[in-house]
Amino acid sequence: MTFARLAILLFTGLTTHLAVAQSLDFETYKTTVEPIFAKKRPGHARCVACHSASNNAFRLQPLAEGGAWTEEQSRRNFDSVSKLVNPSKPQMSRLLMHPLAHEAGGDEFHSGGRQFLSKDDPDWKAIAAWIGVTE
Repeated sequence: MTFARLAILLFTGLTTHLAVAQSLDFETYKTTVEPIFAKKRPGHARCVACHSASNNAFRLQPLAEGGAWTEEQSRRNFDSVSKLVNPSKPQMSRLLMHPLAHEAGGDEFHSGGRQFLSKDDPDWKAIAAWIGVTE
């Protein structure tokens, strides 16, 4: 691949990420969405328990048990989470589909189990509303 093609691909990816991040509201994320990642769900670990130690697309800042993320940590989490949003098809965003049960239309496999058994889960709905799903 030539340098020019690589530069174009990188620029396109960066501008797409910036456009997505600009269309998502940070304050809503911080007050409504981010707390979901620290919430203990019956039968599951908290999202942050695995995703602060992972090396994948969904990377959260470490969080002490019972603690809260700092403003800087929340901004880093927001940047990470924003990359999992599909602006052209928000209902197909990895942030929604990956932890959703396969029987409810989610991805076939999530190593952390199914955090959301259906699209009726209030936390799933909160994330969906934040990214612009209007089903």
